[in-house]
Amino acid sequence: MQSSREADSAGQIVLGATPIGNPGDASPRLLEWLATAELIAAEDTRRLLKLASTLGVSVSGRIVSYHEHNEASRTAELIEQVRGGANLLMVSDAGMPAVSDPGYRLVQAAIASGTRVTAIPGPSAVLTALALSGLPTDRFGFEGFLPRKAGERMSKLLELAAEKRTLVFFEAPHRLEPMLGALAEAFGGTRKAAVARELTKTFEEVLRGSLSELHSWASSSEVRGEIAVVVGGSTGVVRSIEEQVAAVLELSSGGMRVKDAVSMVAESSAVSKRELYEAVLAAKSSS
Repeated sequence: MQSSREADSAGQIVLGATPIGNPGDASPRLLEWLATAELIAAEDTRRLLKLASTLGVSVSGRIVSYHEHNEASRTAELIEQVRGGANLLMVSDAGMPAVSDPGYRLVQAAIASGTRVTAIPGPSAVLTALALSGLPTDRFGFEGFLPRKAGERMSKLLELAAEKRTLVFFEAPHRLEPMLGALAEAFGGTRKAAVARELTKTFEEVLRGSLSELHSWASSSEVRGEIAVVVGGSTGVVRSIEEQVAAVLELSSGGMRVKDAVSMVAESSAVSKRELYEAVLAAKSSS
């Protein structure tokens, strides 16, 4: 067991939470570290410099890029510099580093090497969307981005169908409509949810309703901006047979055998495998 107070490095790593939209949300501590850190690791160096300019901060330290494509090769180099005495500020494009953003590997390496690591708390798209959703906040889970392929996405959602905690997802605007459709199929169209977009920005919008209602809205709207989807936990309501058949068909369209898809869907529902299989065959024959 290791405590962060026991780290023996000369310098330290600071994870700095950056604004998710409104620059005014930057904390005084973040401004101080942007101005004084000897070394800054940024997910996008251009966005960092733009943020610093907006905040009226002059960055004096050396800036290096640190993103998903180079973090594996750059982590050891950064740890070495911190252990040599440098104070490193790690920032992602928005929100807290290491939460669906680069930074996790750096924290792991810091802990393993006895390097001190701490954080500047601040804006979080996950917590902001959760708080504004109107859904239960006492227990929740963050799932990030779902798989892009329909079959893999449905498999993941079926694993979560019985989860009683509120769930938070991220999604790109052009994939929101199929994602909400898959959520409605896997969780049932009546499940309560919220779509939060452009949080803290000028055109902030939070839409609340059932998954079916939100799917209909996304189908007929041109959705833009950064998006978080918050879904209420399972209340034990059984999905309709039509929704379960749709879930099986989506899994099978992704390459899964129909019988295997039926078994997976039946595990998260009250219907028998035989009844569901017959319903799927009937649906396929009538299409």
